[in-house]
Formats: sequence, structure tokens, C-alpha cells
Amino acid sequence: MKIEKMDIVVVGAPWRELTIVELTTDSGISGLGEVRMVNKTDTLIAAVQELGARYVIGMNPADMTKLAWNIQVAEYGLPGEVGQSALAAFDMACWDIMGKSLNVPVWKLLGGKFRNRIPAYANGWYQGDRDPEVIKHLAKAVVDKGYRALKIDPFGSASAEITRSERMRALAILESVREAVGPDVQIFLEMHGRFTGAAAMAVARDVADVEPSWLEEPVIPTDVTSLRQLRQSTHLPIASGERMHSAHELRPFLEEGLVDIYQIDLTHAGGITGLQQLIGWTNAYNTLLAPHNVCGPIGTAAALHFSVACPNFKILEHFNDFADPWVFDIVEGAPRVDSADGCFAVPTGPGLGVTLNREECEKHPRTGGRLALFKDGWEKRVAVETYTQPED
Repeated sequence: MKIEKMDIVVVGAPWRELTIVELTTDSGISGLGEVRMVNKTDTLIAAVQELGARYVIGMNPADMTKLAWNIQVAEYGLPGEVGQSALAAFDMACWDIMGKSLNVPVWKLLGGKFRNRIPAYANGWYQGDRDPEVIKHLAKAVVDKGYRALKIDPFGSASAEITRSERMRALAILESVREAVGPDVQIFLEMHGRFTGAAAMAVARDVADVEPSWLEEPVIPTDVTSLRQLRQSTHLPIASGERMHSAHELRPFLEEGLVDIYQIDLTHAGGITGLQQLIGWTNAYNTLLAPHNVCGPIGTAAALHFSVACPNFKILEHFNDFADPWVFDIVEGAPRVDSADGCFAVPTGPGLGVTLNREECEKHPRTGGRLALFKDGWEKRVAVETYTQPED
């Protein structure tokens, strides 16, 4: 079996563009991969086209470790966001093909079923005003949909430092969310790598009584010194990793015990194969994996199959119930969270279990959608124009 064809489809939404890669073999079996690239869709497409022609067309889809070696080593440049994202799209599609060819779900090829339910968390606070009462109602809607965990960035467009009044505003938002969802729902505090070590420590002190279940990317993710200072000053769990693209980048954080939960994104870290390689690393240091996931249904399906089989898995991120819920329709068989317990069920279909609906994809052409975390109003994620305001 050899791959003989590669197609690229891009689905557009206000704040994200979903790059879908479909690989087809000479036996007629096709597989899907999907990546939400952060602000560089054209760059990703170029990498997929170049690397696909060089290494993917003509390969046996079972040879995924060789494909990874070709892109990560034979290319000579160090693995980074773009190359690892292109590899992830290929890798997901190859796993999909292999599952279909054997008529089994991908998780059975990853070591089998470790759990029967896969907990998820949502980001349902987006697209509302940065006001405690508004976000309180949005958070309640997340819990009403069955989720037992949610994530929030209440810090506006803060960068490096944050004033005391803005810290108090963020705290008021978090306190209103806690009031709305009760004591047992997990609140994950998203910090988007905004802060210096000193600012992050001030925030951690402020929010201690809200008891967030983690502080996510409190400082720039490569800032080992500031993270070490924060680690020594707070009892709150620290999560990071969505912007780490290869195993060696985790070494200083693992060796010093600086991170409790690793949020590696399989769409930016070489796909399912890349994330599988990290299970042993993180398990050896008694840490957890909570895959970062801002994809549509294809990337979500890939992360879900990984999560079914991963022994040190914590929880899976999921956007699609609250951000662009029409993305469910771009495939048949999209994974959905059960409102009874806020969990995904174990997939049962062969491969990733999803089939592309090209007619639905065509209804949502490219938008130029992107994130601009340091522009006022970014959190509404409603239009590209929000991110192109003139400077004051």
C-alpha cells in the first residue's frame, strides 16, 4: 500500500483556519489530518506541499517513524512549529489509513483502551464582554451543557505586567465564575504566557482562594528562571506545553519539576506518533498529559484516540460546542461531549472514525482568522477586524 494522492482543504472561521490534509492510497483508502495553525496558514500549506511531495507521496502509510525522521532529521533544520505541524497532519492521516485498513479504531493500535470515558473541558467564556456578570452566565452555560471543567483567560490584553486594578478585575471575574459553577467544577486559569515572573506570582497569590486547578502558561514557556521562581512561591499546579514542539524541549521542565501538567498539542508536535513518544517521558517524572486542542472535529478525534490509550492522561480541551459549532458538520461522525457527564465516549469506528464532508467545507472559505492576544477585544474572537485596530 502506497500513498498516491494528497489534497488540502482549508476551512475558515473568524479566529481560526483549519487546514485539512487528506491522503489517499493506491488501494483507495483515504485518511484525514487537521491542524489549526496559529496565524500562519499560508506558511503551513507551503510546508505541507513541499514536504508532502518530498516524503509522503509514494510512502507506505505504516512507515510513520521513518516519515518523522525524514522531516525532523533528514531536513537538517531543528523541529519547529511549522514542520512539526505539517508532520502532524501527515501522521494523523496515516494513522487513520492504518486503522481503516485493519478495520479497527486507532486507539486499538496505540496500546488499547485504558479508560472508558474521556473527560473534557470547554472555553465557553469567549465572545462575551470582559465583565464578571456576563462571564458568570457564560460559565453557567458551560456547566449546563455537562462539562465539569472550564478554562478562562480573564486578563484582557495584558502583556508582561498588569496593574493592580486589572488584577482585581480578573479576580472578580474568576470569583463570579466560581460562584456560578460551584466548588466541584474545575476552573483552569489560562495566562497565555503573558507575564513576567513577578507578575505571575502576584496573580497566583490573588487567585489562591478560587483554587484554580492549574495555572496555564503563566510566563513565556521558555522562561525557565521565572517558572522556577513561580514554582517555589505557589502550591497551585502549573500547566504548560502547547508551544513545545519536540521531546527535548521538555527536558529542563521535567528535570526540575517545574510543570505538573503537560499540554502538548499533537497537531504541533508531530501528530499522534509525536505525542505517543512523550508518554514514557512524562510518566517517568510522575506528571500528567492534558492535550491542548483547538481543532475542529478531525484534530479532536485524533486527540481523543490518543487520550483513550494514554495512561497518564488528565483531560482533553474542546472548543467546538461554543466556538463555531457548525464545524461539527464538516465531517460525518464528529466526536461530541456527552451532556450527562462532560466526557467523550470511546470511539468505535475504524481509523479516526470521521469522514470529510466537502460540501460543508466549501460553505466556510478562508477568513484570514487569527489570534491577536495583545489587542483589546481579542477574546471576543468574532471578526478579523477586531485584531487590526489602529494603534492609539
